[in-house]
Amino acid sequence: MLGLDQNRVVVAMSGGVDSSLAAAILKKEGYEVIGITMKIWPSEETPVDNENGCCSLSAVNDARRVAYKLDIPFYVINFEDLFKRTVIQNFKNEYAQARTPNPCVVCNKVIKFNAFLNKAKELGAYYMATGHYAKIIQNEDGRYLLKKSAAPDKDQTYMLYNLTQEQLKHTIFPLAEYTKQQTRELAKDYDLKVYDKPESQEICFIPDDDYRRFLQENHPEIIEPGPILDVEGNKLGEHKGLPFYTIGQRRGLGLENNKKLYVVDMDPERNALIVGDNEDVFAKELIVEEINWISIEKLTEPKEVQAKIRYNSPAAEATIYPVEENVAKVVFAEPQRAITPGQSAVFYNQNIVVGGGVIKE
Repeated sequence: MLGLDQNRVVVAMSGGVDSSLAAAILKKEGYEVIGITMKIWPSEETPVDNENGCCSLSAVNDARRVAYKLDIPFYVINFEDLFKRTVIQNFKNEYAQARTPNPCVVCNKVIKFNAFLNKAKELGAYYMATGHYAKIIQNEDGRYLLKKSAAPDKDQTYMLYNLTQEQLKHTIFPLAEYTKQQTRELAKDYDLKVYDKPESQEICFIPDDDYRRFLQENHPEIIEPGPILDVEGNKLGEHKGLPFYTIGQRRGLGLENNKKLYVVDMDPERNALIVGDNEDVFAKELIVEEINWISIEKLTEPKEVQAKIRYNSPAAEATIYPVEENVAKVVFAEPQRAITPGQSAVFYNQNIVVGGGVIKE
């Protein structure tokens, strides 16, 4: 794009050690670095004083202090309305349809690598950067590829499968070759006070990580008690509301039954929770929609991949089959436990992300 300075980079600074070190590394490499923190918390719905949350006021202050230390310009931009209309609305809508959403995936797609990148370009920056553990390379044909980071336990490519060629072209991941321990040690060397700051594990707009409380307080209209049925359709009891349950769950069903039962499905049409034996939780196939392809232009024939059905699950051997545009069927070599609609399925060719999408069924 004309008018963009290839030496200027805008860093998404969350106030944590990863994004802080990303800014420090780029500054040392000679880039003109601008730090920006995104204000995305819905202030009327959730507390903002969570000490370790990436959306808290204390996080903004930490990011500002790091920017001052690095002697780089620092700004706060307000994406609160966009975040509420997209990420939080999707969160509510998915639970209302008895699906389990992944808000971080939606946030990366809509906020961080779209709205934020557009803001970076408005500031004349050719690049944006984050503290994600992932790697971007370019193949011989000029196609940008997303590759796993050097730290297998911290790799975040699962959350980044929606990146487009344009976004990959304008993104830098400075921590691609670092482990988390190396990141902390290097941040300490740079005298960044956040070097030992605890990681934020919760959903950013739910500081106490209690999504059930969040839904009950903010969207009680989607929570309605209903029947618990076995796989044959026999009624075994009553559930408290489908959003309170997840596929594969065993505890907290409230059933007086000596047999171990697990959530195997949720039927929003009947507002029914379906339970069964442990083997009923396993399946070999799924349908994935809203697919974004990275290493290929599109899927035209069956392709063998390794597929992950959730962030913390290991990749499993599978074959993906084209169904229609941006829809595919995935057949695993071995049955997978608790395939969950609303979560993402991400496909790999060894360390390279082929693409990914949202599990439909």
